[in-house]
Amino acid sequence: MTTATVPSAYPRAVGDLLPAVRELADRLGEIPSRNAIMREFKIGAPKAQAVRLALVAEPITTPDDTDTGPVSDPWEYAEPAPAITPVPVILPAVKAAEPLPQAEGDGHPPVTVEPSPLPFNRRTLATWPVVLIALPAFVAIWSGWVGLGGLTGFGVVHPLPGIADGFSINTAITLPVGVEVYAAYALRAWLSGLVPPRARRFAKWSAIGSLLVGALGQVAYHLLVAAGIQSAPWWITTLVACLPVAVLGMAAALAHLSGEGSEQ
Repeated sequence: MTTATVPSAYPRAVGDLLPAVRELADRLGEIPSRNAIMREFKIGAPKAQAVRLALVAEPITTPDDTDTGPVSDPWEYAEPAPAITPVPVILPAVKAAEPLPQAEGDGHPPVTVEPSPLPFNRRTLATWPVVLIALPAFVAIWSGWVGLGGLTGFGVVHPLPGIADGFSINTAITLPVGVEVYAAYALRAWLSGLVPPRARRFAKWSAIGSLLVGALGQVAYHLLVAAGIQSAPWWITTLVACLPVAVLGMAAALAHLSGEGSEQ
């Protein structure tokens, strides 16, 4: 929509018409044509063309009146980015001869998971040396416990009276079988790592205690024999008599703890 302009009695100069033509360009959103200027301001073709050229020749400024340069593609005047020099990758001497992995579609090399080396040799030690070492130890321990049992009241009994009167057994053998076998069993549970933490702690201390008791029993027997004593003192007899019961309780407790869940 255009507004009627009252014609002046005197012809208007180009400089006087330029602000009005600029306002018209702002309303239209574009530079008006020569004919539009002629119709709007009732001027001739030469003056309309001169005003239009003057409007076109005006520099375009930003609202803060700062010079932004010519209006065109901003990338046309952008400075070229500096070239990126590839950094050489220095590999260790051991890996220098290996080919680099090929890049996948996203540009990244494929991820490979290498198996971690085993921290130790999985081969187990031979067991025959243990058997060879255990034979003389078994003889010494067996004779020591049986002899100590004889000095503390252990001896031949008939466990089945009225049923098998001829069947007898020397109760002194209960000492080496109970104490030493339990020590080996608890030692296995402690070092194998196959039992829950509570059972492992119990096995550790009970195994150490059983081995110490076994060593003290051997010392006591040899001291009594060396001194020519035929009957052990009462306190040694008391301790030796409690060993089968103590071993039974520890074995039952370790078996119970070994059956618990690993969360204990």
